[in-house]
Amino acid sequence: MVAIGYTIMGEQAGPKQLVADAVRAEEVGFDFLAASDHYSPWLAEQGHSPYTWSVLGAVSQATERIELMTYVTCPTMRYHPAVVAQKAATIQLLSDGRFTLGLGAGENLNEHVVGRAWPPVDVRHEMLVESLEIIRPLLQGETVTFRGTHLSTEGAKLWDLPDEAPRIGLAVSGPRSCQLAGKYADAMIAVQPEADLGAQFDAAGGGGKPRIGQVGLSYDPDEAVATKRALEQFRWFTGGWDVMAELPGPRHFASASQSVREEDIADQVPCGPDVARHVAAVQQFVDAGFTHVAVVQIGGDTQSAFFDWARAELLPELRRLG
Repeated sequence: MVAIGYTIMGEQAGPKQLVADAVRAEEVGFDFLAASDHYSPWLAEQGHSPYTWSVLGAVSQATERIELMTYVTCPTMRYHPAVVAQKAATIQLLSDGRFTLGLGAGENLNEHVVGRAWPPVDVRHEMLVESLEIIRPLLQGETVTFRGTHLSTEGAKLWDLPDEAPRIGLAVSGPRSCQLAGKYADAMIAVQPEADLGAQFDAAGGGGKPRIGQVGLSYDPDEAVATKRALEQFRWFTGGWDVMAELPGPRHFASASQSVREEDIADQVPCGPDVARHVAAVQQFVDAGFTHVAVVQIGGDTQSAFFDWARAELLPELRRLG
């Protein structure tokens, strides 16, 4: 059976609400929480972006059983990998072993804020490999001195380690990232329901490991309201990953998506009260071999109504998948 998750999306809600939403997600019956890790929202209309790791610390104490993960953290620029390892170990301890460290090569939107030039994709992958060469041994209790082309650390050691290291998931979008995930990661993370990604992950050593996807949806009793909200707050993703990784700020995403129409959004995001449409969006990931799928309810002020609907209608249908 596929595991169904809920995304606490920091771009659309403040820290206290995210913690409350996490608690409600556990009560309703979701299996895991995916937490976005951003410095900026994609669009100004979303309006938020608190520090994810503080939120996760609070969530770890406010919940009891639900699994936690970052979806995803870039460990190369805004955060040094030695610090990422320390944060991951601490959340694993606080959550009693419920944490998965989701990692990726990052987006300019979040990483440019430290004042460094945004590198090309091949360099970002090189940096990601070097970060993994630091994070993995630190989480195993080793003292690490590493001198790479892009990243280094001297005599780093974690002094508070969990009995079991957190699992590491790696975000993929093509052959090179699938190769890295198969070699270094305990799980594959992807936002597109493409079976080829899983096949490439398998070929690189990922056979039998979890595949974690994510799908946006916009529930509302009024389909027109749901569609309008999805256009306002989620049109940023329609340009594809090549665009999303490169743009530096919300106003750039607004400019790049100004021609997106409601019908364009409705073609990609299930909108409205018809549970079958939302289930079909998740089913695409299941059909592509994903073992875990997190849903994102669009609209920070709509979560309470979403949870009521999810308990009554969505989750019972999603439990039939797989």
